[in-house]
Amino acid sequence: MERIVLEGKVVVPGEAQGVALVANEPLSFWGGYDQKTGEIIDRRHVLSGQNAKDKVLAIPFTRGSSTTTAVLLDAIRANTAPAAIITTETDFFFALASVVADELFSSPLSLVTLNENDFAKLKSDDNIQITAEGKVIVSGVAI
Repeated sequence: MERIVLEGKVVVPGEAQGVALVANEPLSFWGGYDQKTGEIIDRRHVLSGQNAKDKVLAIPFTRGSSTTTAVLLDAIRANTAPAAIITTETDFFFALASVVADELFSSPLSLVTLNENDFAKLKSDDNIQITAEGKVIVSGVAI
């Protein structure tokens, strides 16, 4: 099994691991993510019908408004959130949800950014481990 280590930038620190769920298009959590189940319900999105619960969700950024924060916070509370989120730029809506979840539930969500070239190396079903320092360790990849 091949393994690569990518250097990410920590947005919200934490360690996480899970199977990757990757898309190259943004996702709106408002009307696009079911916080009760973790299913991606935006029927126009490439990940439609997939469940992000306990997976490492990799999307370049969110589409939409601050309601993303509320939906993600509800998902964290309900234990239907991804294990971690990887983006290509700092997403303040994700960051706010994670910080509030840490304050309210002692349950922050690890957030890391990767540059676009490294982000492009991620594939759904890869095994991903995120370290507290922002390393993204990807195994199961074909190089």
